[in-house]
Amino acid sequence: MALKLGNKVYLSWDDITILVEDLCNTIASSGAQIKSITGIERGGLIPAVMISHKLNIPYVTKINKDTLVVDDICDTGETLKNMVAGYTATLHYKPTAISTPDFYSKEVGTEWLIYPWERSDSDAIQDYLKK
Repeated sequence: MALKLGNKVYLSWDDITILVEDLCNTIASSGAQIKSITGIERGGLIPAVMISHKLNIPYVTKINKDTLVVDDICDTGETLKNMVAGYTATLHYKPTAISTPDFYSKEVGTEWLIYPWERSDSDAIQDYLKK
């Protein structure tokens, strides 16, 4: 289960499995006409593949109007802001973001989340904000 140290929360694979399961249940019960799934490079690839398998929807690299685009977190909202996909989904969502995904599993606060596929010593800042 998740381990909190200071302002960082280290998520386990069990945490991810639970979040993906919750997200898949929400998506399946929504009635959304999703025909394909893709993931934002790096953070969204692993959950997108997991969701693709769980929902039995093909994983693709080309985004269409019926594609679900998955990312790990909607932190600032910059990544999802101009997404041309039909649907967006994230494991986590921060309500301070400038955009909101169509689907998300859990709302979080200001803590910095470290996913199991990331380095445990990752900086608490988005890559695109680093100089």
